[in-house]
Amino acid sequence: MEDIAFIYRNNFGLAFFWKNKRDKIQVVFRNTGFYLSLQELKDFQNNVLETVNQQCCANCKTSRKCRSLLLKTPSRKIDLAVNREELEEINELLGGTIFKLEKRNYLKNCAN
Repeated sequence: MEDIAFIYRNNFGLAFFWKNKRDKIQVVFRNTGFYLSLQELKDFQNNVLETVNQQCCANCKTSRKCRSLLLKTPSRKIDLAVNREELEEINELLGGTIFKLEKRNYLKNCAN
């Protein structure tokens, strides 16, 4: 844990920098890790928001827990099967991470 600097975490996952590599952010949730730039994080969050508009199966009684939604990841070859609850958690994780990074960049620029 000494090699990382936490950025943000929620009950679903976490985001951090590797201390020796601050150009990208490691985001980990559901046993999956993504190593992304700030722009890739924003693109990923846009994918989450687009996925929210997908419809579950007609007459589904477990639409909040059913993993019937496909979330496009920053890797063009990988989509994740997620449910609505997971989408909300991923959106919150990515949004909180982006907010913290942009706040840090803003304060850094103000100091210059």
